Amino acid sequence: MSSPDFWDDQEHARKISEELSTLKEDIDTAENITHSLEELEAFLSILQEEKDTELEAEAEKKLIKTKNYFNKLETQFILSDPYDKKNALLEIHPGAGGTESNDWAEMLLRMYIRWAENQDFQVELLDKQPGDVAGISSVTVEIKGKYAYGYLKSEIGIHRLVRISPFDSNKRRHTSFASVFVYPEIDDTIEIDVNENDLRIDTFRASGAGGQHVNKVSSAVRITHIPTGIVAQCQSERSQLNNKDNAMKVLKSRLYQMYKEEQDKERQKIENEKKSIEWGNQIRSYVFQPYSMVKDHRTDEQTGNVQAVMDGNIDQFIDAFLKNKSLK
Repeated sequence: MSSPDFWDDQEHARKISEELSTLKEDIDTAENITHSLEELEAFLSILQEEKDTELEAEAEKKLIKTKNYFNKLETQFILSDPYDKKNALLEIHPGAGGTESNDWAEMLLRMYIRWAENQDFQVELLDKQPGDVAGISSVTVEIKGKYAYGYLKSEIGIHRLVRISPFDSNKRRHTSFASVFVYPEIDDTIEIDVNENDLRIDTFRASGAGGQHVNKVSSAVRITHIPTGIVAQCQSERSQLNNKDNAMKVLKSRLYQMYKEEQDKERQKIENEKKSIEWGNQIRSYVFQPYSMVKDHRTDEQTGNVQAVMDGNIDQFIDAFLKNKSLK
């Protein structure tokens, strides 16, 4: 990086800078672990000599913080797939049930955005289709951060909600479903061959709020990969060119996922995860009434603090799934 011509090749410089940032994070992690252990050993040495309730309370707080740090680090060691460190493209689709499921899909979107914010990740909305009455009929977001895909791949599947519906005048309990699927972002370091002749590119007017721009300019872009039937679209930007670039990024990520499934013979396994969005296929249940509980059916991890989960505190479910999977 000290070379005078380092920044002449901007793309190469960006990749080297990202690599340096990753190495610095790894070094900081090692130093933080060493420092934490030294502090805990010092606390233990003093407390063995004399009783000090204030120091003991401080040591307990430090121990809890250090254990949480190790738990997070352990989870990262599990994420050994070369694409686990990539950014994630997350899609949510409501199941049958109309307004109820549309609203549930939007609640899940909020949950993942809150989770990403808790991780200091960035969230970019690529495509969002509103429901007829409330909620959303589909959404695609990009979540940018180290290990974003590795963490969020644990969320792939059907999510079930049980609650008293705010849309039911008789205040009856309703069950709603929504599906979540996650792809790693494919950047230009990964070769995905896309023949321009295999693409159909359509433009249309963006939907939703937005004033004159939405009503008059066909800036939204939909790209169809004709051989596979894979469709990607984006309408989040005012520029048609930017929307096209984002749609291509989504398309390449989906094509990568398809090719990967074929190459490592896991197609059937992943297809089994993409089950119909209905009863009996859920990976996790969120029960608001008659009691409060969120339970992951793959690991039996559960909590009674539903509100915390909906505010993005889903790390316990992610960690439990990844650690359980690593043991198999």
